[in-house]
Formats: sequence, C-alpha cells, structure tokens
Amino acid sequence: MTRQPCRFCSTPLAHTFVDLGLTPLANAYIKPDRAGNPDEAYPLRAFVCSQCWLVQAEAFASPQEIFSDYAYFSSFSDSWVEHARRFAASVVDRLGLNGDSQVIEVASNDGYLLRHFIARGIPALGIEPARNVAEVARAAGVPTECRFFGMNVAADLKRQGFLADLVVGNNVLAHVPDINDFVGGLAAILKPDGVVSLEFPHLLKLIANIQFDTIYHEHFYYLSLLAVDKVLARHGLAVFDVEELPTHGGSLRVMAALATSRAHTATKSVAKVRAKERNAGLTEIATYQAFQDSIAPVKERLLAFLKTAKEGSRTVAAYGAAAKGNTLLNFCGIGTDLIDYVVDRSPHKQGHLLPGSRLPIHPPEMLAKTHPDYVLILPWNIGSEIISNNDISGWGGRFVIAVPELAILA
Repeated sequence: MTRQPCRFCSTPLAHTFVDLGLTPLANAYIKPDRAGNPDEAYPLRAFVCSQCWLVQAEAFASPQEIFSDYAYFSSFSDSWVEHARRFAASVVDRLGLNGDSQVIEVASNDGYLLRHFIARGIPALGIEPARNVAEVARAAGVPTECRFFGMNVAADLKRQGFLADLVVGNNVLAHVPDINDFVGGLAAILKPDGVVSLEFPHLLKLIANIQFDTIYHEHFYYLSLLAVDKVLARHGLAVFDVEELPTHGGSLRVMAALATSRAHTATKSVAKVRAKERNAGLTEIATYQAFQDSIAPVKERLLAFLKTAKEGSRTVAAYGAAAKGNTLLNFCGIGTDLIDYVVDRSPHKQGHLLPGSRLPIHPPEMLAKTHPDYVLILPWNIGSEIISNNDISGWGGRFVIAVPELAILA
C-alpha cells in the first residue's frame, strides 16, 4: 500500500518511528457471543514527519467505527476525576469565569469535567461523538451534543450563538484524523480573548520511558509541543502557557489564544518546554529511529517473568482492561496461556473479552475469589490508585508492572 503523506503538512513520510506488528483495534472488546470469530488485525506503525515533527500512525478504521459506541468512561478513574476537578477550580479563577461565560468541551465523555463548571453556575456544553457515552453525560445533567467536532460543527455552534471563553480538549487531539479541520474548529468557536486548553500525553515522556503501549490505532498522533505549536499557529492560535503534568505517564497542558488577542501573556514555561524537547533530540530523525530498539527488552522481561511464574505453578491475573494493556499483550503475544483473566471497574467492559489476547474481563471482586499470586497492572499510569483500592496482600499477592522496567511491587 502507498504510505499517506503527513496529515498536517503533506510532507511524504519517509521515517518509521515504531512498528508493533499486526494487532486488533485496542478498544474492540469482544462480546462472548462473538468469541469464536477471529479478530481483525491491522499493522500498527507510526511515522515521524521530518518537517513538522508530527508523529502519526496509519489509519485503518474511521472515527465513526472507533468512537460511535465507546467503552471508555472517564469517571471510572478516581484520580482522573480529581484531576479534572482541580483543573476546573483553577481555570475558573484564572480566567474569571462566571454565569455569563461559556465553556465548551470537545470529546467531553461522560461529563466528568463539565459537571464541575455546571455546579458553579457556569454554562457548559459537551461535544461527544459516542452516543452511549453522551447519554450518560446527559443523564448526569451535562448538556451534550453527540457529534464529531470540526469546522462544520463549529460553524453550526456559532449560528446557535455559542462562542466560548474556554474550549477544553482533554486527550482528544491524538484521536482526530483531520487535525487541521479539528484545530480550525477550535479557533472558530473562540471569543476574541477566549482560551483553548489541550491536554495530551507528551511524546518526550513516551520516548524516555519506553511507553510504546500507549500506541494504538485509535491514537492517530503522538504529540510534542514542537509539533502542536506548528498546528495551532497555522490556524491563528498562539501558545501562551504550558504545564507538565503527571497524568497518563507524563502529559502537557497547552493553553492557547487567538494570535490577535492581547489578553494573555506568555509564561516562561513555554520556552522551557520547547528547549527541553530540542535538548532531548526531538528535532533529530535519529532520536525517533532509535525508539524501536528500546522496546524489545520490555517484551523479553515480561515474557520471561510470566513463563517463570507458569513453570512455578504461580497464577497471574491482570488489572485494567485498558487500550494500552491490549497493545502490550498483543505485541508480546500473551494470552490465557500466561494470564488467567483481567479485572476492570467498568461494567461496560465486564463480561467481554480483550481483543487479541482474549482474556475474559471480570469485576475486581474476582481477585478476592481466586487469590492470584501476581496481578499485572496494565494501566500503569493509575497504578497507585489501583494498589490503594485493591489489597491483595492478605493472600500474599503482589502487583507487577512491565513498563518501562519490570517491577514486582511489595
């Protein structure tokens, strides 16, 4: 097949960042009645653009196929809900938001964030493409339109009288195949001094901490400030603040405004993060090409641990039916021969099978019933939350993480 050019700047993509082989879609959870059907698998490869430094994966499924009915609900992570609450409280004070303001969140999920604005009497509107998730948000009192956001939706919102003091996009910029249409839409619905706040996992951390499991088909991009700067600038937006966050293994929160606005002064953190990325080699092709070699030891260590446990008649379960876990399991070729099952808090995933590995998904209470010797934490980014909420020490169980280094936790 012919490799597509860069989705942002149309430069031919000549440099591979990573190749994880054939895998199914990470969020394509299998219903029990379809357990006998084979998984559809696609190449999972990402490339880096030598002109704009945008790292991007090949597309094999449309957003409609991936996100129209979605299994991820933000509110099932206590730490993420608290992260959202803190952001809402701080940005209300920072921007002076009140009952005359308008907040819009794109990819608003189940209302995990906007409910905090609504509770303070600030008008808020969610734009969420997954119908099943949007229904949950509406039931929670969060006004939500079920649509895929872009320039057309932005124009429609403007016709309805919606212009935003704050537009939020948390962990969505990586999911939009037409990044120009999406960012153009963000700019179009801003008031003259309005602010766009975008959060996304930081490519710098992905490389440094070998977070290859965060790569999956549903993520079209792996983002640096260097690349996002260029994308925003093309659509008349200027970055004025950047915050480095611990979420998702290391994220950036980028705040931008229309370049014509004089209401927001650039902070020192913008230049700091730009310099940090350059010093780490993110403007050098060799940095990206070296990543592939760093992931093989992670696979080797995990497989060696699981095989040793099996030979020693030790049982292993997993915690968290997360997309990153599916990338890890499928890249390593792990199935029910090495791990018995996975547990997850979300009832929307329970009763299904993981794609590829076919691990059955049970409620967390399954751990106390079967007393596994080891529990492999797949969403390592919320590992501390999982450990604090699930005491397995009573039967001598121990938690394990695989990325970036295999570690057996006390």
